[in-house]
Amino acid sequence: MELEKIIMLDKNLVREKLDFVRERLSTRGGKYPLDELMAADNERKTIMQRIEALRYRRNEASAAIGKLKKAGDDTTFQQIRVKEISNDIKSLEETARDADERLDAFMHGIPNLPHASVPIGRDETGNVEVRRYGTPPSFDFAPLDHVDVATKLGLLDMERAAKIAGSRFALLRGAGAFLERALINFMLDLHTKEHGYQEVIPPYMANSESLFGTGNLPKFATDLFKVDNTDYYLIPTAEVPLTNFFQGETLDFADLPMKFVACTPCFRSEAGSYGKDVRGLIRQHQFNKVELVKFANPDKSYYELEILTRDAEEVLKRLGLHYRVMALCTGDMGFSSAKTYDIEVWLPSQNKFREISSCSNFEEFQARRAGIRFKTEAGKRLYVHTLNGSGIAIGRTWLAIMENYQQADGSVVIPGALRPYMGGLEVIRK
Repeated sequence: MELEKIIMLDKNLVREKLDFVRERLSTRGGKYPLDELMAADNERKTIMQRIEALRYRRNEASAAIGKLKKAGDDTTFQQIRVKEISNDIKSLEETARDADERLDAFMHGIPNLPHASVPIGRDETGNVEVRRYGTPPSFDFAPLDHVDVATKLGLLDMERAAKIAGSRFALLRGAGAFLERALINFMLDLHTKEHGYQEVIPPYMANSESLFGTGNLPKFATDLFKVDNTDYYLIPTAEVPLTNFFQGETLDFADLPMKFVACTPCFRSEAGSYGKDVRGLIRQHQFNKVELVKFANPDKSYYELEILTRDAEEVLKRLGLHYRVMALCTGDMGFSSAKTYDIEVWLPSQNKFREISSCSNFEEFQARRAGIRFKTEAGKRLYVHTLNGSGIAIGRTWLAIMENYQQADGSVVIPGALRPYMGGLEVIRK
């Protein structure tokens, strides 16, 4: 495999290609404990060499004891020595375990390496537009934001949601709730009937092992809601249960790619987002999202990423929403991703694009953590590549419809693709 294609961060890659790893990580920005990692690794190697030498000496001493016993000689001194060596080995093994734990802790905190095709940049200003679809709607009146549009129509009640739960929650009513359900059914039908994904209803909670597999733990624990006195977390996205569908299993190359779709509620603490998008549905503690997940042959995973992104785009095309696709730069990508496309929808009230979907190829990063392999035609077991994308976020699609399809009289036109899912309703009026 060419070096450019080895994008999974594993211990052997760090050991053998340290300069390459250091260069790739430098494009992400930030500081990563590569020196500490290598020091822990070298310490472990030294300890293991000492352990092996002691085991050899213990074996020699044990053999000598056997010979002395056959000769009828006293073996007290030799037995004391064997016990001393065994105690030394036990102590060194504990030290080696400590070094292993430190090594793993360092490894778990280092992100995936960006693919060579990812644009280099420090933050979102370094993202590159790939394409866009449609044009912004034209209004002969001052367009309102989705909160005002939906509140006046009686579709959205933020005050009662805050009374029930607190800030960053929403309550949808009547046609507003009907619209959300229509969006879910429309997206699931599109992805299952036309794009070939298999629908799954997964658990809405996951254990720490599953969250480790996708890269959410341990680094992003503060972003999650944990159930007290259990090992359960509310899922931040269906990516977690869907990716762990094959946790610890070996797939067959002939079955790849395998494609799954699920609509689930998503729960996020939004740690660090204080003051950001406090109005409306942009950033909520709970929201619904249709998620697409693929398990792919490494040789075809970047082709599958392009298809997955197009699958998500198709939702917005059929809803007639203006959007653009952005290739995220190295400094703006997620922790586990090797390459990511963001799809951003146009919001008239803000006069700009906002993210509505994120489609990523994680290569081996998640599969290695979750132990997901596939058997090649030659019988070799390799790590599968995992991909996922929002297909798409329901709440942000809902609010985009409110804003882009609002009318001067305060009504909202229902996109044609959704009307069969809303009993033929064409316009939501007060």
